[in-house]
This record gives sequence, structure tokens and C-alpha cells, in this order.
Amino acid sequence: MNPTITVTGTDITFDCPQGATILEAAEDAGWAIPYSCRKGACHSCLGDLERGQVDLRTTGTVHGPTPDVLLCQAVPRGPVEIRPRRIADSTPPARRTLTTKIYRAHMPAPRITVLELRFPIGRRTPFRAGQYLMVHLPDGDTRPYSMANPPRDNDLAELHVRTEPGGRFSERLVGALRPGDLLTVETPFGDVTVDRSPDPLVLLATGTGFAPVASLVRDQIARRGTRPIHLYWGGQTEQDLYLLDRARRWAQRHNWLTVTPVLSRPTAGWTGATGWVQDVALAENPDLTGHEVYACGSQAMTDSAFSTLTRKAGLPEDRFHADAFLPVGPSL
Repeated sequence: MNPTITVTGTDITFDCPQGATILEAAEDAGWAIPYSCRKGACHSCLGDLERGQVDLRTTGTVHGPTPDVLLCQAVPRGPVEIRPRRIADSTPPARRTLTTKIYRAHMPAPRITVLELRFPIGRRTPFRAGQYLMVHLPDGDTRPYSMANPPRDNDLAELHVRTEPGGRFSERLVGALRPGDLLTVETPFGDVTVDRSPDPLVLLATGTGFAPVASLVRDQIARRGTRPIHLYWGGQTEQDLYLLDRARRWAQRHNWLTVTPVLSRPTAGWTGATGWVQDVALAENPDLTGHEVYACGSQAMTDSAFSTLTRKAGLPEDRFHADAFLPVGPSL
């Protein structure tokens, strides 16, 4: 018999197939729990285990009551009761696997390639700003990449790929791709998207973490929204801010958007902000109690941002959303 999962304080119950995680079971049952990486690193799916036992795929067995359990890693050993940070009624994701065509590939900076993919004629795949797709490699492996295009443009995908030495996709395949070449993708993935509220939104990005942030900004532009947004985009050098001119043009055209570039290793002559994006955001926003924050980039940044902004700026934990980019290893 499959274990039953109960959500504290609600009438929500659902079964968990043998070997499945709580997150997977909730998704199959039509319930949405926030998640991003599904690998236990971004902490978006944290919830309390109120009762029962679960096997964590990375660390072993835990017994309830236990706070802050990674629901994407938790496999029930029997009936359990959980208290997720958020759960909402949702239909299971209608993912599609598509053979896309390379429309354009260009390098706005060394080691950064912007890939523009076109879906087959007549095929559209709805998604939400902040979601990502999986690129299928010839050997059956996959790589996740956030979509930088706005959701209304759901017959295409814009990916920002950072070349990593020895990377099976980023170096070996991307460098050889030409317009007209085919690429298989599966989309959409991810449930870490921001609320559509009037509260000010702070966006933190490092490197190609700019891609989902760009989708969020472009979505608001397309919807003619006016929610105040402050984007902090960080890198080591100016080359890491590979589309800064584009972001600045958005800010010039829309008074609800502010863009602050941040460099950790600036060269002589740099007059902008320096240090880490989360520290600059804290210095300029010491009180974030009425804000929402979305952070995308390295795991070190997203972890530090969560700790820093919730402890020092009063940001409610459930108003912090993160999409951490995880290293895949030498076969990236």
C-alpha cells in the first residue's frame, strides 16, 4: 500500500507511490509545492515534517517532528504529515518534449552564448516567467536552462549558456551549433515564480542568472505592469554582465524598473557598486518587510541572500524565492 501524505491544518491528503518523493507525489496529485532545482540545494521546497518518517536521498532517515525538511528529497517510509511553506491546487504540469530548431546563436561576451530556439510550427508550450527547460543530450543526459523570453512568446525559447571548460553541452555542443540545427528540449519545469502583487520586488542575479530575471521583467513589460522592481545584477568583471545595455534600456523606458550592476572584482575606472549583490541590496534596502525577493545564480549567492535578507532586513521567509544554479561536474 502506498503511504498517505497529510497536510497539517488542511483537508489535503494524497498517496505517495513507492520510492517517490513528497514533492513528486504532490505534483502527481495536482498540488503545487514551490521548487526549483529538485536536487536539495535551492531550499525552495522546505517544509516541516510534523509526523512520520522519511528517507532523505542525501542524508538518511529523519523522524517527525522535524523542521525544514527538503520535500524534493524526502521519500516517506509510511504515513506522514507535513507543513509546507506553501501548497496550492494545481493541475499536473503539461510538459512537452519538442524538437526545436536553432534560429540564432550569438556571443554577447566571451564564454556566453545566447541561443534562440524555435518550436515546430503550430506548437506552443505555456510557461511562467522564472521556469526552465531541459535540454536532452545525445546520450540521454539532460541539462537545465532558464528561459529568458517572456511567457507570451511561448513558441520559442531564449537560453543563456555559459561555456564551462570540458562541458559536454556548453562547450562541445553549443560551439558547434549552427542555425537550422535541431535540439530536443522538455518544458516547462520549476515552480519558483514570483507573486503578482503590488509589493516592491527585488531581483538578485549573478552571471547567467540574468536569464529568468529577464523573463520576469519582460513579462511585466508585456503586461504593461507597474510593480516597482529593482534588479541587482552581479559578476566578477563587466564581461559577466553580458547584456547590461539591454537591461539599462528597459530601465530608461520604464520608470518602475531600477537596474544596479555590481562587480566583485572591478577594474580601474569602475564607478558602480562593488561587492556581493545581496550585500548591496541590503545596504540600499535595510527594511524588506513589505517586499518580495527573487534570487537566481550561484548557490553560494542564493544561500547567503536568504540568510542575510531574512535575518537582517526582516524579509519574511515565504517571500524569498531562489533558483540556484548547480554544478553538474566535469561532464557539464
